[in-house]
Amino acid sequence: MSQLPRWVRQHLTARLNGQPGLRPEQLIAEDNTLAEKGACFVTLSMDGQLRGCIGSLEPYRPLAADVLENGVAAALHDPRFQPLTAVDLAKTQIEVSLLTPPQPFPYRDGADLIARLQPGHHGVILMQNGRRATFLPQVWHQLPNPVDFLTHLCAKAGLSGDCWQHNPTILVYTVEKLLE
Repeated sequence: MSQLPRWVRQHLTARLNGQPGLRPEQLIAEDNTLAEKGACFVTLSMDGQLRGCIGSLEPYRPLAADVLENGVAAALHDPRFQPLTAVDLAKTQIEVSLLTPPQPFPYRDGADLIARLQPGHHGVILMQNGRRATFLPQVWHQLPNPVDFLTHLCAKAGLSGDCWQHNPTILVYTVEKLLE
C-alpha cells in the first residue's frame, strides 16, 4: 500500500506525456489486496497549497482502479483548478487517503454533534435536501474548530452555513494517509 503515491505519480507522468499509464492489473500483481473493492481520495498539493483532490466515498471498484482513476481526476478534472501539466507534476506532492466505510453518526442536536465529533480523526459526510459534501480528516488542520468545520462543510454542499444545526444526516469515516 505504501507504494500507491509513487504509482499515482508514474501513472500521471505517463498520462501527461500522452501514454496510457499503468493498468490496475499491474498494481494488483504487486499487491493482491488492491484487487479488493476500496475507496480513496487522491490529494495533490503544490507549495503547501491544494492543487486537486478527487475521490470515492464508497468502495465500488478494485482499489487499484480507484487510486489510478482518482489520481487522473484530481490532476485533470478537479473543477476548481486548471489541468495539471507535466511541469506542474514535478513540483506536486501526492497523497493517497484510504477510507474506511462511512458509518452513520447519530446525534441529538447541533451541540451534541459538535461535542462528539473528533477533530483530526473523523472525516465527515454531510447530507441534507439532496445535497452532499465531505471533508477528509486532514481538513481539521485548516479548520480545527468544529463549528467552523461544519459551517464550511455546509457551504461546500451548497447549503446555508448553519445547516449543521438543522439535523442533516452525518456519516463519519477515518483514513489511512499515504504520502510520497
